[in-house]
Amino acid sequence: MSKPVATRIYIGASKAVLTTLALLVASTTSLAQQPAQVDLARSRAYVRVGKTGLGHEHGAEGRLKAGALMLGAQANAGELVFDLPTFVADQAASRAYVGLAGETDASTASQVTANMLGGEVLNVGKFPTATFRVRSSLPAAKRQASEPQSFELDGDFTLHGVTKPLRVTAVAEEANGAIHLRGQFAVRQTQFGITPYSRAFGAVGVADELKIFGDLWLAPR
Repeated sequence: MSKPVATRIYIGASKAVLTTLALLVASTTSLAQQPAQVDLARSRAYVRVGKTGLGHEHGAEGRLKAGALMLGAQANAGELVFDLPTFVADQAASRAYVGLAGETDASTASQVTANMLGGEVLNVGKFPTATFRVRSSLPAAKRQASEPQSFELDGDFTLHGVTKPLRVTAVAEEANGAIHLRGQFAVRQTQFGITPYSRAFGAVGVADELKIFGDLWLAPR
């Protein structure tokens, strides 16, 4: 059995949303409530790709296709669906978000995007989405009373047709009348049957590990 991929996501919410979250946790009937929907217009996912040999580091940005999440649920907590064909490499904003300095010219960025989405890597023609199905999102014990409430999100992450168990520690904070989900986790491409891109007999390539950042917004009902 595969080991869970350890991740960490940070969640923000307004006072009204925090009150709703507290009710979700305390209520024995919370499972009957509907998950909050992901705001697809504002939500983004980012990926930092390391290098091997003479390669270069890259930053990519993409959108979600669908998503909903209910904190405090014991079962059927929600689902996040990432729209892989929307991912674009090495735009100025994505590089800055993942902590990479400098810019990439348009021609190079276009080629990197084509390599990333093509049949030898993500193969989005066959696997157009990645999905995190969240089974439960139970509250975790606080280490200090002043800490925001954290939640343990347990589920399964599917990428490139391969599914692995995924466990996420999520923290609730304030953010503009909505639940703001932010954070990062790492996966290895080879875990999901993907061969990291390389050329020149491996002299130029990308690292196996991908660092994935989520910047998501949930609209409370």
